[in-house]
Amino acid sequence: MRSMGVDLRQVVAGVLTVTMFVMLAHMIKRDHFDYSLQDKLPGGGGTEDSSFDFDAAASHHHHHLTKTMALWQGKLDHLKPCWPKPSLDDVDQTEGFVTFALTNGPEYHISQIADAVIVARNLGATLVIPDIRGSQPGDKRNFEDIYDVDVFMKSLEGVVRVVKDLPSHVSTRNIAAVKVPNRVTEDYIAEHVEPKYRAKGNIRLATYFPSINMRKAGKRGDTDSVACLAMFGSLELQPEMHELVDSMVERLRTLSRKSDGHFIAVDLRVKMLDKKGCQGSDNDGEISCYDARDIALFLRKIGFNKDTTVYVTESRWDSSLDSLKDFFPKTYTKEAIIPADKKRKFLDFQDSEYEKVIDFYLSSESDVFVPAISGLFYANVVGKRIGFGKTQILVPADISGSYASASNFLSPYISKKNHFAYSCYC
Repeated sequence: MRSMGVDLRQVVAGVLTVTMFVMLAHMIKRDHFDYSLQDKLPGGGGTEDSSFDFDAAASHHHHHLTKTMALWQGKLDHLKPCWPKPSLDDVDQTEGFVTFALTNGPEYHISQIADAVIVARNLGATLVIPDIRGSQPGDKRNFEDIYDVDVFMKSLEGVVRVVKDLPSHVSTRNIAAVKVPNRVTEDYIAEHVEPKYRAKGNIRLATYFPSINMRKAGKRGDTDSVACLAMFGSLELQPEMHELVDSMVERLRTLSRKSDGHFIAVDLRVKMLDKKGCQGSDNDGEISCYDARDIALFLRKIGFNKDTTVYVTESRWDSSLDSLKDFFPKTYTKEAIIPADKKRKFLDFQDSEYEKVIDFYLSSESDVFVPAISGLFYANVVGKRIGFGKTQILVPADISGSYASASNFLSPYISKKNHFAYSCYC
């Protein structure tokens, strides 16, 4: 009986040992494959292999994590503002005023502000805080509805004189209308603007855009310093708008738990795809316009998986976006992620300035930015992102094979460091 008892205990012990090893094997297997292998289209679901090399699996896992981090972050650029602040002591002051309006959205506002500050400083004139005019009739707002007026005025102290309103004694009949090209030069101001300013005493400025690129130009000394300050140091969202954008960024990060809170912003506006500018490449030949399916295939082929969160700059869902959602179920527009109590105020008006502001700043804050449409939005979002150190900006392309490295599609503004912002940050 004693020998029988020993035998039974040995049998039980043996069973327990086998069971323990089976459980351990399953735990190890699950640990290595929770990240899931990819199928033919990178980013898709895969199947587990029942026979594997533990060291190879660990190496694969490490490679996968490294590749994923590279997708989201690229090469990090930690830059700081390095423009010298110009002094008013270098300017002969005059008695007149420069007035202007901000139009067409924040990507234009940045350039319009820079040109107005440069003109006012060159003339020795006083700059009047602009109003903001949308694309729809009657869509007019005060500067402080979107931007922080105190930050704006403080940032320009000692650079140019700024007042909130045109003094009542200045007659509108004594204001000359003047058009200037974006990135206006001192020579242009001296030849085309100053004579009208001297004749009338005051001017109303309008910026036009003969070119949409923001590449570095030749050194322009004081003018570049003023442009850097105006473009990257003067405009800040007013508190409510700032809080709204922050809350939407946080919402997207919460929805992106499977990608460590990272999300992609894609500038894809359906109405723009039918416009003339989208029928070919831009002036620099850098980018055409891409539709939702093009973007979906591009993102999958460079390695983003189906759990990736994608924010699209279309305000409300459009059926043409369905093909993007088929590849990336976590695709959202503003309407889906804006706080419910803010929807009426900020999304009630079609094509409102508020919607454009949300898009611009969300695209500037995202981990990856993909411009499906060429233009000033792309160019000035890049400038903002350079200042933030968020240089993972991927320009779409048609990829013939099933996979390509994301690094091949980095924006030339970044890869060649030829964006004007690189004159301002170092």
